[in-house]
Amino acid sequence: MSTYYFVIVGHNDNPIYEKEFSTVNKEFRKEDQRHLSQFIAHAALDLVDEHKWKTANMQLKSIDRFNQWFVSAFITASQIRFIIVHDNKNDEGIKSFFNEMYDTYIKHSMNAFYKINTPIKSPMFEKKTEIFGRKYLLS
Repeated sequence: MSTYYFVIVGHNDNPIYEKEFSTVNKEFRKEDQRHLSQFIAHAALDLVDEHKWKTANMQLKSIDRFNQWFVSAFITASQIRFIIVHDNKNDEGIKSFFNEMYDTYIKHSMNAFYKINTPIKSPMFEKKTEIFGRKYLLS
């Protein structure tokens, strides 16, 4: 039973993209689960900003913990933050997922019609996120 909440956060602490991955049936998941994940991710933003100055790595691994939830982060070269709130340790899978999503985000942001810091609504980006989530997080 694994649950992951992935969010891309822009320069103004605005969510650009969010996606949930879970092995639990949607009927069994609580509605407030998404709100809790959003709260945990938002609360971890200050810690992400602190940690990014302490290391040269883009991958920050597990930077925070709230009850059974862990928070892992990745900082892009343009200071966009990728955050995953998860309930089990999967460092290698999360690292691979972050790297694939970083590549996908770079390709998406190079699109002349995409304005940086605006919500991502691309069906292709959604599809790739789903594929990489199943491959690295839920397998």
